[in-house]
Amino acid sequence: MKQRSTAEQATPRTAPAFDEDAIRSLAWFRYNLRRFLRFSEKAARACGVTPQQHQLMLGVAGYTGRGWATVSELAEFLQERHNSVVGLVDRAAQCGLVRKEHDTADRRFVFVRLTRHGEQILGKLTELHQDEVRHAQERLVKVPRVPPQSLEFRKRAAGS
Repeated sequence: MKQRSTAEQATPRTAPAFDEDAIRSLAWFRYNLRRFLRFSEKAARACGVTPQQHQLMLGVAGYTGRGWATVSELAEFLQERHNSVVGLVDRAAQCGLVRKEHDTADRRFVFVRLTRHGEQILGKLTELHQDEVRHAQERLVKVPRVPPQSLEFRKRAAGS
């Protein structure tokens, strides 16, 4: 029986079957999504609301195009369970961001609308997001050759 060298033992017998360009594109897409989400989370907190409340207000004001939404529509928009969204709406109503109205014909339906206070905060957050949205759109479709951190590492290594 032939003994394998240490290098042969460490090397897998078959190469992974994936498209390196597809993996790189997905990695950069996810990275840039996360950068945008991190920006958005910080902006929401700076305006005195949670990131979830910001998302809720976006859903109420913009998801349906009507300026209001049902709890079921908001659950779809937020990709959350209905009962979780009920709690979020209740907390946002306590903060004065939204108001709930029951359908007069069927009390099971709850319509959620922004309050004046909610409109003001959402307006400010939308303003803060305009440039970041534009930059994120550009970054989402462009895959750089080398990450900026790698360039910094190379510079430090060369200077040492």
